Amino acid sequence: MPGWRSPAAHLGGAGSGEPDLRPGGSTALNAGLGVAAVVVVMVAAVLIGAFGLRLSRTTSDFYVASRTVSPLWNASAIGGEYLSAASFLGIAGLILAYGADMLWLPVGWTGGYLVLLVLVSAPLRRSGAYTLPDFAEARLESMAVRRMASVLVVLIGWLYLMPQFQSAGLVLRTITGGPAWVGGLLVAVVVAVNVLSGGMRSITFVQAFQYWLKLTALALPVVFLLFAWYAHGRPAPEGDAPPVFAAPVTVTMGVDVTIGVQRPVEVTAKGRVDGRVLRGERLTLAPGPHTVTADTTLGFPAGALVPHAENLPVLTDHEWALPLHGREHPLYATYSLILATFLGTMGLPHVLVRFYTNPDGRAARRTTLVVLTLLGAFYLLPAIYGALGRLYTPELLMTGRTDAVVLTLPARLVGGTAGEVLGALVTAGAFAAFLSTSSGLAVSVAGVIGQDILRGGVQSFRAATLMAVAVPLVLATSARSLAVADVVGLAFAVAASSFCPLLVLGIWWRRLSAAGAMAGLLTGGGLASAAVIAVITGGPYTGWTGALLAQPAAWTVPISFAVMIVVSLLTPGGVPRGVARTMVRLHTPETLDVNRGDWRPRST
Repeated sequence: MPGWRSPAAHLGGAGSGEPDLRPGGSTALNAGLGVAAVVVVMVAAVLIGAFGLRLSRTTSDFYVASRTVSPLWNASAIGGEYLSAASFLGIAGLILAYGADMLWLPVGWTGGYLVLLVLVSAPLRRSGAYTLPDFAEARLESMAVRRMASVLVVLIGWLYLMPQFQSAGLVLRTITGGPAWVGGLLVAVVVAVNVLSGGMRSITFVQAFQYWLKLTALALPVVFLLFAWYAHGRPAPEGDAPPVFAAPVTVTMGVDVTIGVQRPVEVTAKGRVDGRVLRGERLTLAPGPHTVTADTTLGFPAGALVPHAENLPVLTDHEWALPLHGREHPLYATYSLILATFLGTMGLPHVLVRFYTNPDGRAARRTTLVVLTLLGAFYLLPAIYGALGRLYTPELLMTGRTDAVVLTLPARLVGGTAGEVLGALVTAGAFAAFLSTSSGLAVSVAGVIGQDILRGGVQSFRAATLMAVAVPLVLATSARSLAVADVVGLAFAVAASSFCPLLVLGIWWRRLSAAGAMAGLLTGGGLASAAVIAVITGGPYTGWTGALLAQPAAWTVPISFAVMIVVSLLTPGGVPRGVARTMVRLHTPETLDVNRGDWRPRST
């Protein structure tokens, strides 16, 4: 490549274009260390959850930890569940593939908490509800709105859980070569055990521990990676050509994939390429698309351009480093992404339920401030992995599974025993991410199913937990595999299009009617959900159709707000009779000195 020499030249040549790194290769993770790391994380999660079981006795313990969680402890738990597989693996993979445009994801996910702090956190805590449907019913005095909110909570929760289980399968397959469904099943079982045993109180302890584990697992390897990068002369991706293989590289395909070749290249192929069975022969790949089946190996010579999976853009390093490149209609996609991440945070059920666990509204606001600090510290790191991946693991662009970059870099860049240990540490952090996020989502979904579908109480909560985990596990093993951050982004779009208008208008606009809320939830949530279903089950789509479906928030959020406002103005009789009392409760501080006496709102 003009202008720089790839660090791969320092690494001895052989690589694997995985997510499917087979044990034993020069860049493969140590299977024994990886499995040990996974076992340690799961055992620690179960033991900490068992400690919470000793303190969980009442329904309030299971749903909101009896509202006794301190701001620091709660903020750590929020960081644990919020920093999901998309944060740990997905952002780094998207930055590797798309470049600077994807930096908006961590900015938006962190900034979303600022919007949450300003508009929602303290009033929501004062509402006294256990779940989002509880708030909807209390504010609008309508069981129909409550049921609609329940359906959306379950949908968002399942949509968010699905990529956690898929990513767990990716990680376990990476370190062992086993079936992808095993990792998802392990995470589902551990989550179910913890939630069944102690509910929100157990999960709070587990998630707080897992946040600090994830931060350590991502930050410590970065130190060694940067030292190695510095020792290699501090190379940077710069030039007017896409990435190249600077040394001979053998790529093993973990899944069936269609790759795009930019210029003719002679490879050594073993497997099936374009329907032709090859047993180690030389093959010239002409420019254009080529279909390669799973378990096929392709040997590339030094200097060959890296073929890209058909769903990834072919960017020069110069384009990769600039914003508004790499996607169709990049300006629209960027602003839609910003809207989804900034507004979708306040509509995530597993995040909002955390504000019900604080003792009071002031503690809820302090929790949000601490969360902003913790998230800011964490999100500095995935961008480094993505940039280093562009230099050291460009063959991941060939498989389309760029999510594996965080897992592969330590062994590729550091190497030896140190690289294996760091790889095991990253694996432990990845499984902590799956467990913590899945636990919070399972609690939220189970709470809604237990209250609104079953009969309520601890036994219903436990039965609902099995439903909350089983459905997304089945979806994860059967649905089309997408980049984990893309699926989570779609969940944010659904949340932004449904619960964001409901919360903002419900808290700050007293004229919101039950009919208006129902119409907005149906319209915004329905349109965003339809886009999600189209992306997951069909496609890939191109042109404006692909941009509008992949990033629907820019059109679904304004439509939802407009429908709620217009229908509410047309149905003034649907405004709840007790709206004045409810608004006072939402906006009056928990402790207020009135005539030298303390006044506190009624709590549930």
